[in-house]
Amino acid sequence: MEIIRELVRSQEPTATALGFFDGVHRGHQAVISECVSFAKLHQLVPAVFTLQQSPRTVLLGEKPNAIITQDEKMNMFRSLGVERVYLIDFRTIRHITAEDFVRDILIGTFHAEHTGCGFNYHFGSGAIGNGEMLSALAAKHGISETTHPRLCYGGLPISSTRIRKCVAEGDVVSAGEMLGRTYGFYRPVEKGQQLGRKIGFPTINQTLPDELVVPKMGAYASVVTCGGEKHVAVTNIGVRPTVSSENRVTVETWAPDCRIDIPYGEYADVRLFDFLRPERKFDSLEALRDAVMKDAHAAEKLLCERYGFS
Repeated sequence: MEIIRELVRSQEPTATALGFFDGVHRGHQAVISECVSFAKLHQLVPAVFTLQQSPRTVLLGEKPNAIITQDEKMNMFRSLGVERVYLIDFRTIRHITAEDFVRDILIGTFHAEHTGCGFNYHFGSGAIGNGEMLSALAAKHGISETTHPRLCYGGLPISSTRIRKCVAEGDVVSAGEMLGRTYGFYRPVEKGQQLGRKIGFPTINQTLPDELVVPKMGAYASVVTCGGEKHVAVTNIGVRPTVSSENRVTVETWAPDCRIDIPYGEYADVRLFDFLRPERKFDSLEALRDAVMKDAHAAEKLLCERYGFS
């Protein structure tokens, strides 16, 4: 998949999906998949136009609060069949009017013959453009356009805002339903204090980048991929109050049946299936060990009975 970070004119016609696509949730997937299908049917390049940073970060100074990393987003695009991504710095286009965006960038630069967006997509200076305007401007310039209706979960529209709220509250079940996949992260393994080894459960240690939403602190029933194999695990996200005073959020995963030592720096994929309990401070390492063992048994039971893991 080709990733282009500047407004370079395409020599081939494209079908280009438009959006920030934070999380690449089920609604985003519908927009992208429709453009990919259209491209294949009409022999166009399936493309995505997205931004390097959230407009709210640039315009309002908000701290990034992403659901997935940029690398994970690119991997999701690739898995959906996208062949080209225009990953553009929002600051370079923030003052372009809605009509100029369609005429000069979407058509003039991306060479789009078809485009698509979600029901709540906005574009152009002041975010004045919406799906209705995009449809009218596309027709004016002789290209086709699809504005996708809202998809709902639990009677409400699926949105990145809802997913972030669910993750922050530990409701990873609902987050996963809206994402269309189990919520989790793909991060490098880091060296920890190795206290887990001393008390009988060596952990896979990871940290979350600053731009990601922080899940509710506590223990989760999880599945970790080690050496290409999936293993039932328990993951603790928090500041480890029993053994540390640093107040730094870490991710520690213990898979009882995984005997593979993942080298530091290699990536491990951790998926969170359900929240087990909030993080707490224990009186001793023995009490901590007993709690982790109890969490592991609860995770194994839940993942076996509800999700069919063995």
